[in-house]
Amino acid sequence: MKTAILAGGLGSRLAEETVIKPKPMVEIGDRPILWHIMRHYLHYGHNEFVIAAGYKAEVIKRWILDYATLAADVTVRPRLGEVTLHSRDISEDWTVNVVDTGQSTNTGGRIKRLQRWVGDETFMLTWGDGVSDVNLDALMAFHRSHGKIATLTAVRPPARYGHLVTDGDQIVEFSEKPQIGEGWINGAFFVLEPEVFDYIDGDATQFEKEPLEGLAKDGQLMAYRHYGFWQCMDTMREKHILEELWRSESAPWMTWEK
Repeated sequence: MKTAILAGGLGSRLAEETVIKPKPMVEIGDRPILWHIMRHYLHYGHNEFVIAAGYKAEVIKRWILDYATLAADVTVRPRLGEVTLHSRDISEDWTVNVVDTGQSTNTGGRIKRLQRWVGDETFMLTWGDGVSDVNLDALMAFHRSHGKIATLTAVRPPARYGHLVTDGDQIVEFSEKPQIGEGWINGAFFVLEPEVFDYIDGDATQFEKEPLEGLAKDGQLMAYRHYGFWQCMDTMREKHILEELWRSESAPWMTWEK
């Protein structure tokens, strides 16, 4: 089963970083957030990736190539135009396809352009800017159980500001970053059947609009509720949150080390 990752957006709210790289290549620790996402999927045995690149696609391609090359011994025969990589003891046993889906293509259009890459089978999909400790085995089991076209992972995101409970003017409870008690949102980490492509018109389609709305209207969209950790990286503040968790060696999404 293939895992598609949307990695082509501009990331304008992270302009300090994304002026020279696409958002999925912004680093948490010393690795792009894209690597963190892929490692989580690999932990659950999902090792075939299709990355939908767009903005500065060459940066992602270069990183994938360099990562493979630098992790291996190399034999180069320049006159013959041959480069041979000799496998070494590395943990990332994955296959990665990087597909240039266009500079200005919308999210639905990027997914549509991956149709021939994922084939006529169930596939997973997520965004290239968010991490979670979602149990992918349980997510898949839930998807198989209901027989619908699409499953999205519903999350309750961390609150942006500290949460206060007061008794008059006295604060009786303070929580710095609790999850919102009400209101589920789309946390990505989808499981999709190939029929989902019928809901996408073309490059201009935003997946979060007509396709998901149409699936919901047709009774073909289900929510897998995830009560654990989830965090997107839309802003520098959120990047710093993830950086601090990684530095403290308490990153909940680091499932491959547990």
